[in-house]
Amino acid sequence: MTYHLYAIGNALVDTEYEVSDAQLQAAGVEKRHMTLIDAARRTELLKHVHNVKSHRTGGGSAGNTVVALAQLGGRAFYSCRVADDELGDFYTKDLLSHGVATNLTHTKPPQGQTGSCMVMVTPDAERSMSTFLGATAEIDEAALHPHDIVKARVYYMEGYLAASPSGLAAAVKGRLIAKQAGVKLATTLSDMSMINFCRPGLEAMVQDDLDFLFCNEEEAQVWCGSQDMAQICQQLGTRAKTVCLTRSAKGCLVIEQGHVTEVPTTAVKAIDTNGAGDMFAGAFLYAVTHGHSHAQAAWLANRAAGRVVAQYGNRLSQDVVNSLRAEFTQHTAVSN
Repeated sequence: MTYHLYAIGNALVDTEYEVSDAQLQAAGVEKRHMTLIDAARRTELLKHVHNVKSHRTGGGSAGNTVVALAQLGGRAFYSCRVADDELGDFYTKDLLSHGVATNLTHTKPPQGQTGSCMVMVTPDAERSMSTFLGATAEIDEAALHPHDIVKARVYYMEGYLAASPSGLAAAVKGRLIAKQAGVKLATTLSDMSMINFCRPGLEAMVQDDLDFLFCNEEEAQVWCGSQDMAQICQQLGTRAKTVCLTRSAKGCLVIEQGHVTEVPTTAVKAIDTNGAGDMFAGAFLYAVTHGHSHAQAAWLANRAAGRVVAQYGNRLSQDVVNSLRAEFTQHTAVSN
């Protein structure tokens, strides 16, 4: 079995809560950012939202990306780590239900708690995440399947692993295995907090031979220390053969060999931005591993991310994905 995408990242069960800005402030959660929390803080936060309507799904940034690619019809493998508990069982079954292969079916999970992410969504559609890593904090090289990495088209590293010494070491070891086998390399800058506090780890993933780099406009500005888009494009363009810089309602920029292509998107009413960047990466990598141009891939990725922000939750239903594929088939027939 060959895979279109092999990814390594955190296994987190997402629980989304619709809250007001006042509730977010009362809980002491930093808006728009991802904050790592411990078990005690998680218990405290749960008290703030015990009466709030919630929705639970499989999550983890790269987990969302592999599921997106699989839903579109690609073959994906996900290396991650859960604990031997109810959430771990939920997460494993969620991956398998979407047709994603995983190391979790080959190993007995350890004792402990599976990682979870409390996602608080405010009326302006911004997501503020409080992440308890649990078992995924100790993901290490044991999660890797080298024989599957070398058969993949793309090897994808979740930027959030920069916060875990053992996770970073595993991601970088997998990177070396992929590189030696001629597998394309991809990563995402993930979040401003990773750039501000874990930049050396991100640099170890990016290096100078990356094929695909994904980031949003705010992350790009922080990474480059600039607000000037021309300067940002020039600087990011030296870090990967192809850079996808997402710009919310403006669509995205695809930066390649000094050339910048602007790919617009359709207007949507944003409800919840959680998972949009993950969906973008999954849709883009699905398209490029299935023979489509990077401009066509960005068109699909923009549309897919737009569908995610127009609903609550980080994943799309299969029906919505099927309609996206039909639109994409029509678009590529016209644009070819």
